[in-house]
Amino acid sequence: MNLSVLKPAEGSKQNRFRKGRGHGSGNGKTAGKGHKGQKARSGAPRIGFEGGQMPLYRRIPKRGFTNRNTKEIVAINVDVLNRFNDGTTVTVDSLIEAGIIKNPKDGVKILGNGELTKKLNVKVNAFSASAVEKIQALGGNAEVV
Repeated sequence: MNLSVLKPAEGSKQNRFRKGRGHGSGNGKTAGKGHKGQKARSGAPRIGFEGGQMPLYRRIPKRGFTNRNTKEIVAINVDVLNRFNDGTTVTVDSLIEAGIIKNPKDGVKILGNGELTKKLNVKVNAFSASAVEKIQALGGNAEVV
């Protein structure tokens, strides 16, 4: 151990830099605001302010409406489930572990595109009718969680 290697414990030192505290601080006098002008003064305009001109966010038309209660569902086709071994129970967690999905968001839905060749017990949030048929045709089980 050397004195040159020592440093404070992680999180023990907080960097609260004080601007405008004299020349010696390296950030005195104008305190990083340059000389004069509107942005050097207190009460400088907010971000997006265009000097009284109608701002861009108000010039652009607003269309339609956004439903606050909408759910973002991740869709997966049945043929992707062929990665799993025969007789496996497929859940949202096992789909994440296998790298098929990264973020389940509000739920996972299995769609019926492609062919399934293995008998699986699938437990996810939703299924399409054709996906349920394909899973059950091979003796598998489709359960809504």
